[in-house]
Amino acid sequence: MEVIIIIGLIFLGLLAGYLSGLVGIGGGIVMVPVLVFLFGFTQHKAQGTTLALLILPVGILGVMNYYKTGNVDIKTTLLLCLGFVLGSYLGSKTAITISQEMLRKVFAILMFVVAIKMFFQK
Repeated sequence: MEVIIIIGLIFLGLLAGYLSGLVGIGGGIVMVPVLVFLFGFTQHKAQGTTLALLILPVGILGVMNYYKTGNVDIKTTLLLCLGFVLGSYLGSKTAITISQEMLRKVFAILMFVVAIKMFFQK
């Protein structure tokens, strides 16, 4: 892997981690499009790679800061984790059966709907 690619990927992780800590977004909202458009990943590979991040405790330092100030609900977190594990399994099984074009469109529509909802929410 070339040095410029390594630096770019580290920067992408830094940006996604920063935005995740700042506004609580999932890293995939940032990483998937960048991996596809700048690094030439397929939609499937970008989503799988981004999901692989969750295996490691990438957010532990950010969570510690929020926890110290009383801003982490542990019970809710555990319930969300339970659902997330099952949901990520089922979602990945579905995603690998969908064409690249369809998967990219589903991802784009989801981001668009969320953006519009947040923009017009009072």
